[in-house]
Amino acid sequence: MAAQIAEGLAVAPVLSRKGEGGRAITKDAIFHYVYAVLHDPIYREKYAQNLKREFPRIPFFENFWRWADWGDRLMAMHIGYESVEPWPLARVDTPDAKAAAAGLNPKPILRADHDHGIIVLDSETQLSGVPAEAWAYRLGNRSALEWILDQHKEKTPKDPTIREKFNAYRFADYKEKVVGLLMRVARVSVETMAIVEAMRAAPR
Repeated sequence: MAAQIAEGLAVAPVLSRKGEGGRAITKDAIFHYVYAVLHDPIYREKYAQNLKREFPRIPFFENFWRWADWGDRLMAMHIGYESVEPWPLARVDTPDAKAAAAGLNPKPILRADHDHGIIVLDSETQLSGVPAEAWAYRLGNRSALEWILDQHKEKTPKDPTIREKFNAYRFADYKEKVVGLLMRVARVSVETMAIVEAMRAAPR
């Protein structure tokens, strides 16, 4: 869909082939502009109902390159989230003596506490220092951080055959990877919201 939008914008007569400073308006630049507009909080709030039931209509804002550059930065973060600098969340490990005595892994919890900026991973480990802005970046009806937590929960299949033969996932096997992922997504979330707030203040 985004490619079709970019293709349509590429031939729109209101966009010249040269922008400020002689920069060429390429298909990539148009794609980045569209990506930025789709993150614009004012646009999303104003047309919330329309966006639920029809293709988005992309407005032409005053400063094309400001929006294209925002879109370029957002896309680079969202695609390359695994390589961004991790946000310095504080990790606290408290051994679960009961689980250890029983020869079991710590009990998975995977719960977010917005009010205190905490993510509880299991009965041994929690991360603290999650910035309030990090919860604001959402994928659908959940923050990106909560989406990760939900994807890594242990779920018991209803089908007994699948449960017996294929239910091999254990959070403990992926815990360290999830810790690193949460720190990186916290960074992406905070920096995304900084751009989104700059969009809110931009002239229309």
